[in-house]
Amino acid sequence: MEDCVPYRSQEGEAMGWQSEEFGSYHEGRAGAVLADGSEPKPVYLDAGSGGGPPPTSDWRVYDGRFGAPKAAALRGSCSCGWRGTPRYPIDWPQVIDDGHSMDTSGPRGDWEQHISEVRARSVPLPVGLEELLERVEEHLDALAVEAPVAALKAVAALERITGRIGHRAAHHAQADEQAGELSWEAIGTALGLSEADARSRLIRYSFRR
Repeated sequence: MEDCVPYRSQEGEAMGWQSEEFGSYHEGRAGAVLADGSEPKPVYLDAGSGGGPPPTSDWRVYDGRFGAPKAAALRGSCSCGWRGTPRYPIDWPQVIDDGHSMDTSGPRGDWEQHISEVRARSVPLPVGLEELLERVEEHLDALAVEAPVAALKAVAALERITGRIGHRAAHHAQADEQAGELSWEAIGTALGLSEADARSRLIRYSFRR
C-alpha cells in the first residue's frame, strides 16, 4: 500500500503504521496476544522515579519479565478496534537475542488488507475529480521546489476553497441525517470512519469557513 507510512506512537516506543488517507483514525500496529487468546492490558514501566511514562501496549514489553504477562503471538491491530485473525508466534529466546526485534510484516500485511477493505467500503471519488486532484498535487510538488512562495500562495487558496466547501458539505450531510435520509453509520462507512469519528469530522468542518 503506497500511502502506508510508519509512525512513532504515543505509547512509549511502539512503532506502528498509518495511511495518509485515514491517519490517526486507523493507526495500525503489531498487537500482542496471550496464550489463551486474550489481549493483555497496557502495562506501566516503572522507572522508580515517580511520575513515569504512560502505560504501553508495545508487544515487546510482554516478555514475562518485570510483572508483565508473556505474549504467545502477534496479530494485526487497528485503533478502530479491528483485530487480525492470523497469529504469528513469538520465539522469545530469539527475540531477546535480537534485541527485542521481530519480523512484523505479517501483522502489517493483515492491517493493510483491513485498510484496503475500509477504503473499498468508502464512497468513491468521481474518476475525473480524482485525476484532477492527482494533477494538482503533482503541480504543487514541483512548484514547492521551483517557486516555494508561489506554492504557499496556492496552498492558502486551496485552504480557503476547502474551508468553504467543507462547511457547505457538512451542513448538507447533517441536514440529510436529520431528515432520515442518511444515518451516522452510513456517513462513517462512506468516510472510512467510525460513527463517533464521522460526527467529529463533520462538526470540525461545520466551523470552517
